[in-house]
Amino acid sequence: MSKVPMPVHGRQSVTYIRVAALTPFIEYLQGTGVSLTALLERHAIASAQFGDPYALIPLHHFVEFLEDAAAATDDEAFGAKLGAHLKPADIGPMGILFSVSPTIHIALQRIARLANSLQGATISGVMEEDGTLIWSYALTDRSIWPRRQDAEYSMAATCELVRSCFRANINPLEVHFEHERPAKIEPLKRIFRAPLLFSQSSNRLIYDAEETDRVYRTEDKFLIATLERHLADLISEMKPDDALSDKVTFLIQLYLGRRPVTTTFLAQELGMSLRTLQRRLDDEGTSVRALMRRHREELAAGLLERPDTRAANVALALGYADGAAFSRAFKDWTGKSPRDARPRRRQRSAED
Repeated sequence: MSKVPMPVHGRQSVTYIRVAALTPFIEYLQGTGVSLTALLERHAIASAQFGDPYALIPLHHFVEFLEDAAAATDDEAFGAKLGAHLKPADIGPMGILFSVSPTIHIALQRIARLANSLQGATISGVMEEDGTLIWSYALTDRSIWPRRQDAEYSMAATCELVRSCFRANINPLEVHFEHERPAKIEPLKRIFRAPLLFSQSSNRLIYDAEETDRVYRTEDKFLIATLERHLADLISEMKPDDALSDKVTFLIQLYLGRRPVTTTFLAQELGMSLRTLQRRLDDEGTSVRALMRRHREELAAGLLERPDTRAANVALALGYADGAAFSRAFKDWTGKSPRDARPRRRQRSAED
């Protein structure tokens, strides 16, 4: 299992995940011969918490538990295999809301918007591009690494929700992962039945947009309103209202590398004037330029840590026109070239 470290500048403030998210893994591990008690104790997770599905555990403990469970079962595709058997009810009201949505597009929008009802420090979003619909998912705390199992579980689970709630034989056009290509990808190929790309800037499922807009059912508006109200209450318990800078950062993370992210575009997405956006960010002591630079610096540092990532691909992920523009910006941030910033033991040329 890959153990490539991410640059750690200190963990972000502790964020949490509902203990219900761990239940499918616990139920599976009970039949494997793995010492579940020892595994839980190693990650400071009390078994008594499982009596309350809405109890909270630190997100980094959850992610570390999944990595440890994969090692304990000697199955690198542990997360993906469990995700491929997910049922809507396994993730509570969010899964039910997904299952009663009229289209795949609406279902993915809802699960992206409401993801924080189960999990903090997460970016999940939907965008359209060139006849495709892109659902993306990533943890925002870059000190939580490795996190392959969480990513593959989330992607496989979402793919399975689409198949079980809409059409069993629908496959993504592509699947992207932020972690490196594992030695064995056959299990992932069987699960996703689509081209797999690794060392990407985020985890993504890409579907044909026309297929995702096909209407499969008429939704029950009263049921939808009830579920959304319940989920909104859960979200408010997890996290207070975001500062505007957090909302801008979310949009930068979602769109950067996929389309031009300008201040005008961000203002339009947030439903405010350009002047209001600039003034409110100034009140928070920041700006679009500063938030963009911070995100690019963090993302570049993480991608360059991975030995199979080309500098040209990093430039693309960060929204630069070419590798030369990225190299100039990176040197301005760090005083080093992207090549020099790579760990010496796995330093590679920008062309390989």
